[in-house]
Amino acid sequence: RELDEEPKVLREDTRRRRRKKAISSSSGASMDQITVEFVLPTAARGGSGPDTLPLEVAGNWTVEQVKAQVWLKAVTLNLCPDFYQRFSPDHCILLYQKKGNVCEIYDKHQVFQTLDCIRYWRGTIRRHKDVGRIQLVPRPQPSDESLQYQRYLNYLIGYDVTDVSNVHDDELEFTRRKLLTPRRIELSDRDAKLYSMDPWVTRKPLPEHLLTKVNAHVLMVIHIRTASQTIKVSIDDTPAQVLVSFFAKTANKRVLLGIPDSMCEADFVLRVCGRFVGDSVFNGWYPTCLKTVFDDVCNPSAPFRGNNSPANLSLSGTHEQLTIDEKDHERVFTISMWDCNRKFRVKVLGIDIPSLPKIPEFIVFIEASIFHGQQLLAQERTSSKTFSEEVLWNCWLEFNIKIKDLPKGARLNLQVNTKSRLLYYVNLLLIDHRSLLRQGEFILHMWKMPEKSEESSSSINADKLTSATNPDKASAMAVAILLDKYCYPVVLPKSRNAGNRDDGGRDREMPNHLKKQFAAIVATDPLHPLSPEDKELLWHFRHECIRDPRAYPKLLGSVRWGRQEDVLATHRLLERSSAWDSSGLDVGLAMQLLDCHYSDAQVRSMAVRKLETLEDDDVLRYLLQLVQAVKFEPYHDSALVRFLLKRALRSKRIGHFLFWFLRSEIAQSMHYQQRYAVLLEAYLRGCGEDMLQDFRKQVEMTEALQKVTREMKAMSADKCDITAQVVFQLRQKLETLQLSGLPESFRVPYDPGLRAGALMIEQCKVMASKKKPLWLQFKRADPTTLSRDPIGIIFKDGDDLRQDMLILQILLIMESIWETETLDLCLLPYGCISTGNRIGMIEIVKDATTIANIQQSVVGSTGAFKDEILSQWLRDKCVSEDKFQQAVERFLYSCGGYCVATYVLGIGDRHNDNIMITESGNLFHIDFGHILGNYKSFMGISKEWVPFVLTPDFLYVMGTSGKKSSPHFQKFQDVCVKAYLALRHHTNLLIILFSMMLMTGMPQLTSKEDIEYIREALTVGRSEDEAERHLLDQIEICREKGWMVQINWFVHLVLGIKQGVEKRST
Repeated sequence: RELDEEPKVLREDTRRRRRKKAISSSSGASMDQITVEFVLPTAARGGSGPDTLPLEVAGNWTVEQVKAQVWLKAVTLNLCPDFYQRFSPDHCILLYQKKGNVCEIYDKHQVFQTLDCIRYWRGTIRRHKDVGRIQLVPRPQPSDESLQYQRYLNYLIGYDVTDVSNVHDDELEFTRRKLLTPRRIELSDRDAKLYSMDPWVTRKPLPEHLLTKVNAHVLMVIHIRTASQTIKVSIDDTPAQVLVSFFAKTANKRVLLGIPDSMCEADFVLRVCGRFVGDSVFNGWYPTCLKTVFDDVCNPSAPFRGNNSPANLSLSGTHEQLTIDEKDHERVFTISMWDCNRKFRVKVLGIDIPSLPKIPEFIVFIEASIFHGQQLLAQERTSSKTFSEEVLWNCWLEFNIKIKDLPKGARLNLQVNTKSRLLYYVNLLLIDHRSLLRQGEFILHMWKMPEKSEESSSSINADKLTSATNPDKASAMAVAILLDKYCYPVVLPKSRNAGNRDDGGRDREMPNHLKKQFAAIVATDPLHPLSPEDKELLWHFRHECIRDPRAYPKLLGSVRWGRQEDVLATHRLLERSSAWDSSGLDVGLAMQLLDCHYSDAQVRSMAVRKLETLEDDDVLRYLLQLVQAVKFEPYHDSALVRFLLKRALRSKRIGHFLFWFLRSEIAQSMHYQQRYAVLLEAYLRGCGEDMLQDFRKQVEMTEALQKVTREMKAMSADKCDITAQVVFQLRQKLETLQLSGLPESFRVPYDPGLRAGALMIEQCKVMASKKKPLWLQFKRADPTTLSRDPIGIIFKDGDDLRQDMLILQILLIMESIWETETLDLCLLPYGCISTGNRIGMIEIVKDATTIANIQQSVVGSTGAFKDEILSQWLRDKCVSEDKFQQAVERFLYSCGGYCVATYVLGIGDRHNDNIMITESGNLFHIDFGHILGNYKSFMGISKEWVPFVLTPDFLYVMGTSGKKSSPHFQKFQDVCVKAYLALRHHTNLLIILFSMMLMTGMPQLTSKEDIEYIREALTVGRSEDEAERHLLDQIEICREKGWMVQINWFVHLVLGIKQGVEKRST
């Protein structure tokens, strides 16, 4: 019977038949009474063992009710009255044994019949006519050590993950427990020695263009302590074979090399450029590293600490298990949501705020919307009322959607609006993390809509999706609402039984005249909107669509997620189809299904399943977007969160960057702090003691440097130039720090392969720019490294480096795209990482200087007009003509790479102070503050006169000027065209990567209109010939207007505008 129907008078025989059917079914009988033996925390009289208490438990009792009944019976039987009358049932927890593991039943709201232990006992214990046993033990109190350890983790996380003062349910604690399972599995499967060594390998073979440069055998230099030995190895040799060859070659030199007779090749590993080598052929090693260092096998890190007791969890059952249909009321313990045929409604009680904001409008109303992802399912609003500290409505809003049609992940969005603007907002997930429909009263503390001038306004797209409430309860607007209450938990079923399946549309074959239209829809890029007709076509022929994985984003975007039948049909299609799992990996396609438009857990799990095949290098390449995609998950626990946790626990390098990406977000995003903190805690509890110590040192160093930076800014806040006195005081502060508390060494956050040691105080300085960043030089702390060059770091406080990180990451992805086309464009994506709220570190590239420094060093500001200066500088840095020609070749390729990259990404504000060059001819760009065509202007006039930077002095290095050509310039054009066309083949991937970063809070990446720039730059919709002609036209524009760029650079030098790499103080 539907829940909203009036009771009907049934014929007696019908009622008898229904009752008989319910009683005769095995599942129905098991729901009646369950006999359980409870082992009590008190000792039996006589001291022979603990008290035991058999109890007939009703299947529809909650865990909390069961504990209360056990307690009541213990009191009634007068068992140890001092204990049971003194304490409450909450004093104890429930444990049971399962396959040798001790599991805790910790969800007090769960219905007893649905517990995992009941299902387990049915399959095992009942065969032996035994009863299940549950043990009550006093709730363990955390030890001082565990509390101290938790405080330590909270310090590393930058957030107290145990604070539940700002939650309206137990999802936070629930997820912390649930993540124990994947962590425990990963740690049990992890090879401790391999994890300790963290090999950096790949299964990918060397590209063809590199194989041609490598003979079947190569010479390898093996270093052991201060000695070395050169041996010849095959490119097919594994590290183990290389070690065997080395020991065979040095059999008579063991004493000289300091190798005891008791040791053999099995006692050593190889390290490549400071990294360990895993078990793969040399052909699959990191190809640019040939110098190898011997080291003893490390002791593996301590795997984990903390409470890792297994937890009992269970999912909801099928509709047939949960339905009230054909069951006596005595046997009902849950209600299936799919039995609820009435419309969903919410009662808006009112709002109140401690102090009214100063706004000109005083009439407000509440708009209530139900969303699934970005799809609006239903919307209603209250009447308008005068805005005061307390506004009461006490009215029901009934939505045009039935309760049975609410999908998992649906959120109720409440907004306090005036006629012209949104003031406050908050979200409530209508189905909680247990798959239970929300019931009863909620008081939700709302988020204030930021003003456009506020920094937080740029992240509003993501912030409006959060289900977290405002932690600032003292001053936040609060809204009180009431949801319908039921006698029993209302559960969203997992599925229906096979008998109820509807295969509508299975036999429909797409007519030929529609196949072209279908192909055109599938071929459109991710920014292309689907028309209602497109969506209808895709859904009508969904069985055809499901055979083509490229159509999945479009098809899933056409599903009406507010219709239960359509959702079930979609899930069945995905379960039946093997096309997705059998297709090749398309990272862009999988990532697209993880953006904010897709909230369905099955869809997102399917996307993650595809990403499981990514190698570590590829996970690192896309980690920035994957961390952002966690914001789009409806719940804290998800397939994506588990994927990130597993891969981080498997690889120290992934774990290192996951730590900093999460910690940075926790510091900057109040809306997602809890979710990121839960994931980071789960990782830290499994990463090992060595990693924890490394993170502690990095955090301590970051905090110390931030304090110094702020002190230096306070001293010279209004000054542009840095005086010698300021530099002297900086060095004094750094010296005091070094003597009193700085870690002796630390891994560099932007490159964990580098370990920095003591500060080289006399080489440190304050840089002359508005934010007063620190220019720091550290000694290398790794004794096995062959380089003695210092590690240079720029430490910034006050700048959000996430946009720079994004562009540098995209440059790395462009490099990987070009590698597939056998193009090495010598990009130099230097290290850059955000380590907190507007703080971070940037790598100082060795032997590099700005174009401005080169121009100024010869003739001052007029150097901007001297075409030959750059070429002459490069020649002076090269010791021979051969070296100079190699430098010109490197310049040609790197200039081509950055011309194409900066054009496609719309990178603006290019001047001679944010373009640099190394002494080997490698050109590279820095400071990416203006992207996607968001260019700077002066008095309303754009400062960007050319599509990208190709000035006369750059052309002079290539042996050309004016309209003349040269072999080098011709090659430059060919390189640019090839690079540009290669990127066009990956347009969708680039669009998706930027789309997923829309939610980060970057001021220049806030809407789809920003990403439209990429479509235009890549000439989407045009032929390859047209695209090639377009790029060559852009190169010609740059040649013609190069003199305008020179004027801009001259003005820049004269006015001393330093916006990229800031002036280095002396």
